[in-house]
Amino acid sequence: MSKSSNQENIPKLPERLNNSDVFCTHFILNTESYHQFFQWKNDNRLKRNFELYKKNNEVFAQFCSQSNDIINILEFWKNLVIDASPTVQQWERPDRRQLALGHVRSYLETSCYYAAREVCSKSKIRSWDDYLSSARIFIHNSDKIVKLLKSYDSSQASLKTYIDNILIKEIKNQEDICKYSSWRLVVEKSEIKLREALERYGIPEAKISQYIFGRKCFEPVYKFNKVQNPMLRRSGDKWLDPDSEDFQAAAESYNAEKFLSSAPHEVSAGSNISGEQMQAWMNTCIDALRKYENPTIDSSEDIDKRSKKNKPQDNDGCLDDSDSEDISLGAEESDSEANPRFEETKSAFYKELDRLRLDQHQILLLYYGAGLNQKQIEIQLQVSQSAISRRLNTINKKLLNTLIQKSQPDRWVRSYVVEWLHKSFQSPQNSELLEATLVEAVQELDYSERQVLFLRYGDEQVNEQNIANQIGISLLEVNAIIDTSQYKLEAYLIKELPHWEKQYVEEWLKEFYKSKVLVVCENLNLSLEGEDTSQIIDRIVEEYLQSLIVTEIGE
Repeated sequence: MSKSSNQENIPKLPERLNNSDVFCTHFILNTESYHQFFQWKNDNRLKRNFELYKKNNEVFAQFCSQSNDIINILEFWKNLVIDASPTVQQWERPDRRQLALGHVRSYLETSCYYAAREVCSKSKIRSWDDYLSSARIFIHNSDKIVKLLKSYDSSQASLKTYIDNILIKEIKNQEDICKYSSWRLVVEKSEIKLREALERYGIPEAKISQYIFGRKCFEPVYKFNKVQNPMLRRSGDKWLDPDSEDFQAAAESYNAEKFLSSAPHEVSAGSNISGEQMQAWMNTCIDALRKYENPTIDSSEDIDKRSKKNKPQDNDGCLDDSDSEDISLGAEESDSEANPRFEETKSAFYKELDRLRLDQHQILLLYYGAGLNQKQIEIQLQVSQSAISRRLNTINKKLLNTLIQKSQPDRWVRSYVVEWLHKSFQSPQNSELLEATLVEAVQELDYSERQVLFLRYGDEQVNEQNIANQIGISLLEVNAIIDTSQYKLEAYLIKELPHWEKQYVEEWLKEFYKSKVLVVCENLNLSLEGEDTSQIIDRIVEEYLQSLIVTEIGE
């Protein structure tokens, strides 16, 4: 949105109808039609928690029975957030403080909106959605909002007035330090956040690596020519717009450094770029970052997920626990469908699992499926930890030997490398272990070998004779470099295969037994969330082992 936006452009925020809505909804900006308008969206997790307290807490229920008792309900959630007491009622959720903070944030949605309107009515420097974004980002910073609630003095002002004033001050502070500058955003944002922003924006992985490397080349050029140039800067005008010469210089830096070992594979495999392309890339980065930083149209859950990813936990314990990242075999299974060798290997692996005894399945289910460590399994089964460790190692070695015998690398590695060079070299699937290993192998090659491979198999697809002419060597030398490089890739892959196969066994076991636990939980309506899950795990193991017995009888 342009800087000329004013209050007349700000969509009206509808009223929330009842107490539950005030503390259990967040607004989203609907942009699907020809005009923008705000809508309130329920947070079902907060709705359930709100009803839980209405049912079990008499004081809270009394507050809720009065249609306009918003302040007392807000005080109730605020006190729950800042209460350091570990005492939790039997009916309360273990994450009660995180949920209470969610209710406070839901209430503050309206304060964010009116604080943004207030600043926008007196300042036309930025657009209203920039101001709104700044306020919403502030309330989703757990450290800041908890500190704010703890420092509140009821003798000075109402909690609402206190928060409203702080939000207005926060928006103005961000404006004073040029927080909203697009070029400040693109050069100072961390690589991790830029990558996530581009991913959310829908940019393919290969392009993301190129954009990030492009930003790396653009940043020093822009800072030297514009930010640190006293001849160009006016008072308070630090983040000037770059010009065509800046983009051209950044593109030349990109092209000169693309074959360095520090450059991502996708960059080296790509073509040279122009100043216009560098400018287009940086504008895409800005658009992605502005959407990433501006939660005006995001849901509350989206903002929380972003906050948790950037900061897993705060000192006050008011962030939800981050979900553990499950290992996915999606890329490998996709390759299996396209390659019979992978399919045969997977089939042999699962046949070997079918030959295991029930007690072996039990340990694997507890370790890989339920996620218990060896000490917990010792308590669960009343078997020594050393015995459990030996059994796990024995099973793993047996499965690993089966996988190695079936894979027979001497029969397929050469053809795999040749096929990869011709079909996948430009945009390798780094989530697929074999391809990721070959990308590492390419990084280990000499500069001349890397240069020839990227010219021959990269985006430009230069033939051998033109490569010889371009870099000033004979055709025979070019062919020799290609043959030597290919041999080095094959040798590297064969050397790394044992490590890869061991990791693959671990991932396969996790995928297999987690799926079994999930099926049992769904069939019996069970959940492993909670403090004491030992009895639930016993039921899962019993049900799974019984299904194995029934299968054996059927066969």
